[in-house]
Amino acid sequence: MFVVSLTYKVPEDIVDFHRPAHMAWVKEAFDAGVFLASGRRVPAVGGVLLSGADRPTLDESLARDPFYSNGVAEFEVIEFKATTVAEGFENLLDS
Repeated sequence: MFVVSLTYKVPEDIVDFHRPAHMAWVKEAFDAGVFLASGRRVPAVGGVLLSGADRPTLDESLARDPFYSNGVAEFEVIEFKATTVAEGFENLLDS
């Protein structure tokens, strides 16, 4: 499993300009099963994505994000193995 942390590199008005295309990409990635969760960081300095996809699939998807291709955000990908989860989140366990 992967946590992807996005950090904005540009002013907010440029982020806002690219946000609709980014959100369309997020929806496509969810529809393709790449992401399990997504949301904005607090404070709003970027975002976080949770992915259960394999690394090549994740990397291919991230490369298509308009925030990436337009230099809006930098991405940090953190891999981890979910070994313990709260009740109801068993689908997140690594097998």
